Amino acid sequence: MQQVRIYLLLAVLICTVTALGQTAVTTPAVVTSARVPGTVFRDCSDCPEMVVVPAGNFIMGSSAAEKLWAASHGASLGSVADEAPQHKVSLRSFALGEYDVTRREYAVFVRETGHPPGDGCGKDSFKWDKQPDLNWQNPGFIQTDRDPVVCVSWNDARAYITWLNTKVRGSTYTNGGGPYRLPSEAEWEYAARGGTTTPFWWGDDDAAAVDHAWFKANSDGHSHSVGLKPANAFGLYDIVGNVWQWTEDCYGDTYAKVPADGSAAESPTGCMRVDRGSCWMYPAWLLRSATRERNPAAFRDAVMGFRVARTLDPQRTPPR
Repeated sequence: MQQVRIYLLLAVLICTVTALGQTAVTTPAVVTSARVPGTVFRDCSDCPEMVVVPAGNFIMGSSAAEKLWAASHGASLGSVADEAPQHKVSLRSFALGEYDVTRREYAVFVRETGHPPGDGCGKDSFKWDKQPDLNWQNPGFIQTDRDPVVCVSWNDARAYITWLNTKVRGSTYTNGGGPYRLPSEAEWEYAARGGTTTPFWWGDDDAAAVDHAWFKANSDGHSHSVGLKPANAFGLYDIVGNVWQWTEDCYGDTYAKVPADGSAAESPTGCMRVDRGSCWMYPAWLLRSATRERNPAAFRDAVMGFRVARTLDPQRTPPR
């Protein structure tokens, strides 16, 4: 009788192990619910929080009426002429940082890589006014670890992204270079609009900017911790205001030859890099979704930061 019980226990154990093995084989590797637009995820403890942005189409650029409005509120027609021609862009789903990269997040990168602070930083957005004693740790005003990192160049942002991709290099991605990158200019504008067609993501009224962004009239002359103002419809905080954000693109003075699929515009001969979103130092008219700026890739300033994008590889799903 004892032998029978032993045989029965062994049989149950074998069946259990077999069932577990079958479960491991048949469980789907991709959980499609994690791709739902608005999903927030983080790939590692030191990685930025990312938001899944839905696929879609939008009209990029500003209308003639919007340009006239901007010109009557502090711009010149020449300064907004590069927001044309308006054109349709179709984008696949991707992820974008819920916030700008913060000082705390950037500090981890510097600590692990020894990335240098550079040869100084501008204090007022003028390219010739670089101060050798200013850098991301000391931008000329007090910041918290939750403030967006500033005094980072396009090259610095790319170095951070290279490091970030090493955090997930144990995973297999079919796109080859790693999932993290800077957003394209089209991706940035699409995400900033959050489905709107108005000049600002919150509507037409520039007077409402004080409730939605940090800019010249309410910043008290410095950056602020991320996430204190409301998110737009795609769940993105500080997408305009607080700090300018680098994009991947080479700057062109029109949209005449830009890709229609939302990919970044490049140049084989080098270029100025596009930054978007305006900042704590500039007036409200620059908080429009269509506003464009450009700077050299090595430019560092107390108004310059960045947020990262992430390719959503069709063979993988980001963790929750």
